[in-house]
Amino acid sequence: MHEWALAEATVETVRREAAGRRVVSVQLAFGELQQVDRDIFAAAVAECAAGTGIDASVFRVEEEPARFACRVCDRPWSLADVPGLTEDEREAVHLLPEAAHAYLRCPGCGSTDFDVVAGRGVTVTAIELETEAPR
Repeated sequence: MHEWALAEATVETVRREAAGRRVVSVQLAFGELQQVDRDIFAAAVAECAAGTGIDASVFRVEEEPARFACRVCDRPWSLADVPGLTEDEREAVHLLPEAAHAYLRCPGCGSTDFDVVAGRGVTVTAIELETEAPR
């Protein structure tokens, strides 16, 4: 399960950035193509954060929709613009996002020549840390 590896890396990143300060909140973006199971990720974060001083309840997640840009007609598009994508095809794209070119076509011109602009990976978008009270 890649959720555990993602949780370990996320907690380690937050721990390093916090440098001993209390973590107030952590904002994450999960790319739509990543297909992270939020429940498994939350359990993994709780386990990985245990003993670090980071409260797992401060992690907030939002989904970053997958976005594409056609290199032929310049049309921007999303997965919602691709009707009939099967669960097996979605899983293939999830496991290897580069495989998107085998399963997806620009809804404007039908080309398979496009860029994946957004919706991959997991990103820590913000970390709020407690500041020291003035003396």
